[in-house]
Amino acid sequence: MEFEPIAIVGRGCVLPDALDPDTFWDNIAAGRTSLSAAPDGDRWRLPRRLAMGTVGDHLDRTWTDAGGYVRGFESVFDPGGFRIAPERILSLDPLFHWVMYGVRQALTEAGREGPLPRAGLVLGNLSYPTPTGAVYAEHVWLSAQQPALRDALLTGERRRRPDARNRFSSGLPARLAARALGLGAGAWSLDAACASSLYAVKLACDRLHDGTADLMVAGAVSRADPLYLHVGFCGLSATSRTGRSRPFHRDADGLVHGEGAGFVALMRLSDARAAGLPVLGVIRGVGLSNDGRGAGLISP
Repeated sequence: MEFEPIAIVGRGCVLPDALDPDTFWDNIAAGRTSLSAAPDGDRWRLPRRLAMGTVGDHLDRTWTDAGGYVRGFESVFDPGGFRIAPERILSLDPLFHWVMYGVRQALTEAGREGPLPRAGLVLGNLSYPTPTGAVYAEHVWLSAQQPALRDALLTGERRRRPDARNRFSSGLPARLAARALGLGAGAWSLDAACASSLYAVKLACDRLHDGTADLMVAGAVSRADPLYLHVGFCGLSATSRTGRSRPFHRDADGLVHGEGAGFVALMRLSDARAAGLPVLGVIRGVGLSNDGRGAGLISP
């Protein structure tokens, strides 16, 4: 059975050194590398000396802090203009903000604004703890301790418990983004590990092919607690010892963590042409896979 091609009519992203798709493309064309050491501040929530180990000694520690980190997003994000009160948005982890921002970018480039009763969202979302989710869990645990320990550790800003909605960082971001942008054809999240974005695109195309939607946004987000990723993947010996991610290269020695979000707005090609929309790309098929044939969990 042949399916109608699907047109890409909009793009949106929040990525290291690129808070919009054109900047991301410029970085690729210029061969820029957006890896760096972990930003100063509270991204790791403990002194670096306690987190850093070596390749030979990394029990509950990491041998590297290299990664792709998003910076400057707060300067471009406007919580207004959504169908959710700004104060309700700002109490959520930035993962939620990245999804709302990136989906809105893609819809804006496609010339589509809500309410959109025949539009939906499929979000690939690695279900790791977010920084705010980790702080929430920490607060719950410390609150149950003896007063002396509780009061010694829950001081200053740490006395305030984060918004409880941050517990639901897997499925809720898609649902809230759809509500905030007036997408009426449904929204959900999936976790297919490194193939999550491909599955999101495929399932979004299915919605367009079966006629249950006329516009779909597909994409993925990753904003896990960076120390959780570094320690966990060093424990799996999956993190690159050279700080370089080179899939399928003969000298590949592991992955390098990154964070960000990316989205495409999709329509049936005939509908996009009828609406006079610029067609940025055409999808005629989607390849799906995750993990490899080897015994290793992260073998390509």
